[in-house]
Amino acid sequence: MLIFAACLAIFVYGMVASMLGTVTPALASQFHLDNLQTSYIALAQGLGLVGASVSVGPLMDKRGKKAGLLLGLALVAVALFALANATGYGLIIAAMAVMGMGGGIIITGANALGSDVSESKRASVLNFLNVFVGLGGFATPFVAGNLLAGDAMRIAYAGAIITSVTFLVHLFLKIPAPTASQAVAQSGGVFKNPVLYLLATVTFLYTACEFGVWNWLVKYLITRGIEESSALNILGFGFAIGLLLGRVAIAPVLIRIRPLTVTMSAAALMAVTTFAMLQSSDATTAGVAVFFAGLAMAPVFPTTVSIVGDLFKHGSSTAIGFTITCGFSGLVVSSPLIGWLSGSDPRGLATGLLVLPVFSLLIIAVNLAIRSRMPAAR
Repeated sequence: MLIFAACLAIFVYGMVASMLGTVTPALASQFHLDNLQTSYIALAQGLGLVGASVSVGPLMDKRGKKAGLLLGLALVAVALFALANATGYGLIIAAMAVMGMGGGIIITGANALGSDVSESKRASVLNFLNVFVGLGGFATPFVAGNLLAGDAMRIAYAGAIITSVTFLVHLFLKIPAPTASQAVAQSGGVFKNPVLYLLATVTFLYTACEFGVWNWLVKYLITRGIEESSALNILGFGFAIGLLLGRVAIAPVLIRIRPLTVTMSAAALMAVTTFAMLQSSDATTAGVAVFFAGLAMAPVFPTTVSIVGDLFKHGSSTAIGFTITCGFSGLVVSSPLIGWLSGSDPRGLATGLLVLPVFSLLIIAVNLAIRSRMPAAR
């Protein structure tokens, strides 16, 4: 029951993750938005993600994960209905901020719930769980490009309906509440371990890369002369399916190989594949490069969260929430950075998106620092 609830919730998060990148071309056209204005929409989403995930961890440690998931799903549904009826730039900003809040709560709650399933196979379970991020991320651009003609309003309505149904399902699911001893456990002690901050830095850099693809890839490919429908399919069939298959493939590997070794190897592949992605000028080459970028990124986030779950037995929701919060801070920083580096020229995205391979290399450096401190942390 725990894994079923977590999979449903994280599917909705996957839809939210790819929503902005999917509707950006239509919104930019309808409201005449440039790269910098688009980056502020992503910034609003990132601020919502950060604000929610930092506060929901202690809440779920005390009140239970079901309460957190229901709150997150409700916020996402409301935000999507608002986005579908947006009449101006300000309302879009507000809707994306609320959507970010809901998404931050969902991803924290679902990963904390998945972390409870099995201590001995936590990394494998969380990678399997995050397969549903790829499914949700695939569904949004696929349906948008092939069934809804890229119409932002119809896409938002479809997402709102799916999220509302998921809310109703969770309302009747039996998710165990925390015991009295767990509810009163002190969670502040997790912040005394310096390894937590290094792990949080990894999620900061990784999330900047992943959302750099979700939010900017379609617009970037269009500037390279690729049609919008093809660009949406590259995001769905390429990146989202790459994430999905990568997490399926890595789950059994993590039973035999140390999680930190997996994240370091994946970061090296991220640097290579994201750089190759930016050199592509036709749909086929871009699709292949984006697919392998998704494969490379797949294990980094859930495996890092599993390391947090292994290290922090008490106050795990707080520790996981803090790690995810720092991850979403990467979105807050990277989106304006990409927009600023890109400038007003649409083709400037080729320069702005170089942030992705650079941040991938930084992940390797931080993982080396974590490896040197892990014996002391254990």
